[in-house]
Amino acid sequence: MEMALAEARQAELMDEVPIGAIVVYHGKVIGAGHNMRERFQNAAYHAELLAIMEACEYLGSWRLEECDLYVTLEPCMMCSGAIMNSRIRTLYYGAKNPKAGTVESLYHLLSDSRFNHQVEIRSGIKENECQQLLKQFFKRVRKARKAARKSAQQKN
Repeated sequence: MEMALAEARQAELMDEVPIGAIVVYHGKVIGAGHNMRERFQNAAYHAELLAIMEACEYLGSWRLEECDLYVTLEPCMMCSGAIMNSRIRTLYYGAKNPKAGTVESLYHLLSDSRFNHQVEIRSGIKENECQQLLKQFFKRVRKARKAARKSAQQKN
């Protein structure tokens, strides 16, 4: 999870929501990613998807059956779909995502037996550190927006 947190910090340096992910295969990191939606203006550029794409390229296969994914925030619906469809073995995540999480918060997509693949789930890994990174980021964003509004009002 330390490596996923390092990826999240890279996102924060780019003024992206600080979420990071890594894919591990037999103890080796074969995919890493952090949010880059703002930089590329692409809704699909989530940390999990970027890490999964890199891992698929490394293995030359879309099947990541012997791989584990570490991510700092509970995945959304799009990322949960990619995790399931790539056959990730185990998902380790840090902070819960009460507004968009589809692993345990809003839905239980990865453990739903109606799908053809279920993912083992381990949550709460370095949860406080993952939460604090996100809270500090959004506090800074809100403060900057408030200052921008105040500046705009003073000009009028």
